Amino acid sequence: MSKGLLRRKITLLEPFFTGSHRQWAEGLQRHSGHEIELLTLQGRHWKWRMYGGAVALADKFNKSDFLPDLILASDMLDLATFLSLARKKSKDIPAAVYFHENQITYPWSPDDKDVQLGRDNQYGFINYTTALTAGAVFFNSLFHKNIFLESLPKFLRQFPDHRGLENIGHIAAKSKVLYLGMDLNKFDKYKTTAKNKAPIILWNHRWEYDKNPELFFEILFQLKKENIAFGLIVLGKAYKKTPPIFAEAKNILAENILHFGYADNFPEYAKWLWKADILPVTSNQDFFGGSIVEAVYCNCFPILPKRLAYPEHLPAEMHGQHFYENKKGFYEILKRAVIGFENARRFSGSNYVAKYDWPEMIKEYDLLLGQIKR
Repeated sequence: MSKGLLRRKITLLEPFFTGSHRQWAEGLQRHSGHEIELLTLQGRHWKWRMYGGAVALADKFNKSDFLPDLILASDMLDLATFLSLARKKSKDIPAAVYFHENQITYPWSPDDKDVQLGRDNQYGFINYTTALTAGAVFFNSLFHKNIFLESLPKFLRQFPDHRGLENIGHIAAKSKVLYLGMDLNKFDKYKTTAKNKAPIILWNHRWEYDKNPELFFEILFQLKKENIAFGLIVLGKAYKKTPPIFAEAKNILAENILHFGYADNFPEYAKWLWKADILPVTSNQDFFGGSIVEAVYCNCFPILPKRLAYPEHLPAEMHGQHFYENKKGFYEILKRAVIGFENARRFSGSNYVAKYDWPEMIKEYDLLLGQIKR
């Protein structure tokens, strides 16, 4: 804790306590000089959490003996509803929100019934009123901050009247970028220098449509047709509606596969990342890209689309060799990296992303959280 900065008591509200949301909340609690209480709900039924989470967490908050100086919510909370239900206790307490993602610009699955029935605006509106209610609004990347603010005029203009476009400026004035804090140094314990003869390609994201696995595997199928040697590690969590391309790839690339499926524990996950050489990314959505940062920290050579938050992770002078603009560019950079994999193996990514490690980030977090006023 910086000298002269008062130690605060903070209640952190997380209705979707799983995955990166959980890792961030627990990491902040563990590293912060402030005293942080976590009030959480299980990370499931995300739509219901955005509606009902505020009611359940307000009940927990009202029953808790912990009296905070600051309330910090994640974007999955309807902050306006929470504060109204907790007003006897919260009326003099400033509140802030941290946006891991937002539902205005998040690409919806075409199979989602809410899209088909025209009910997909309600979750974005909760994000909007939460940002309007909070005294400070934090985003996990500059890309995220910009795209959220830029999307609001079009989003609000679709409503019949009293659109409140002037509120956008109010939200922008209290918005800041506060990059995701991560426990990156825990990967160090599992570092290995042992490498395969052939280069190893890595996928370490969720098995979902927004990660664009079709393009990823399409290009790998092409490399295999050209008899270019490579190994393949596929990690990440699968869901009920896993894109069928994963099953197809497991069959077509059977001879290339070293691992295909979720890593049961962190040591296993970390070892696979250190073993991999090349990280081709095809995602259509990523507000920060935690899995990309983890792989880059483990010295995987990244091949990234020149969009989303990815350009923020590497210095501009390196963009030419790591970023692509289209499918043709993706194929060319990946093929070059696989054929010349000895060059890829000299990449030292931890130099660029270690800035997100909690010991590096916590000073900024503690300073900003300590400055928030009602």
